[in-house]
Amino acid sequence: MTYPLWNQLADLKEKYDFVELSHSLNNDSPYWGGMPDGVLDLCHTVFDWGNPMLECLIQTFKFPGQFGTHIDFPGHFAKGKALSEKFSTESMMFPLCVIDITPKVKEDVHYAATEEDIKEYEAKYGPIPDGAFVALRTDWGKKWPDMNALSGIAEDGSENFPGWSLSALKYIYEVRNAAASGHETLDTDASKEAAKAGDLACERYVLSKGKIQVEVLTNLDKVAPAGAVLFVAWPHIEGATGLPVRAVAITPKK
Repeated sequence: MTYPLWNQLADLKEKYDFVELSHSLNNDSPYWGGMPDGVLDLCHTVFDWGNPMLECLIQTFKFPGQFGTHIDFPGHFAKGKALSEKFSTESMMFPLCVIDITPKVKEDVHYAATEEDIKEYEAKYGPIPDGAFVALRTDWGKKWPDMNALSGIAEDGSENFPGWSLSALKYIYEVRNAAASGHETLDTDASKEAAKAGDLACERYVLSKGKIQVEVLTNLDKVAPAGAVLFVAWPHIEGATGLPVRAVAITPKK
């Protein structure tokens, strides 16, 4: 008998690369410093080998919703908006577009991707498709897991890192109808943009539109700028504002 999906899966494994876009996590992994003490306790053993009741190992896991490579749901920044349970399994699969601004970030650590950057991408690769996930490549993921490096902490204590501008996000969502966006940095907003606005205005915009985003991505340099597919999986937990994810890109072999 022939099963088309099985054949397609075998074909994908043979002809494409599967790229891990999530950071691995442990009890030393960084998270936002505003969290109270005691929010992180991974792989805590509560049922160990040698237990006379049953010979097995059971652990518990305690972590912030916004931990490591994670998804943010609209209700994280937009009061009353959708939380995790509103997003189905169909929300876990996207055409993937990767906007590379690494040359500009090397010249200016505060660089914020512009609408013109998106249009330059489209001139080369074609329009961003409806329902796409648009990822911003800065190579910032290479700084993991050094929290000071990720935050770009300077001698004066200020944060300095690249990110999105509001005009770029408005273009991908209002002109191109993207389904989601993501980035390698800790925040959506470039640090200078956030300082000017006195708020994480870009993140607030994305989530207020009812969209989702994935933060702290990695390995975007290993993914084709266009033509790849992204899978993002998260636990089926109700009422979550955000959750760690496993993000995997299926990309043409180089």
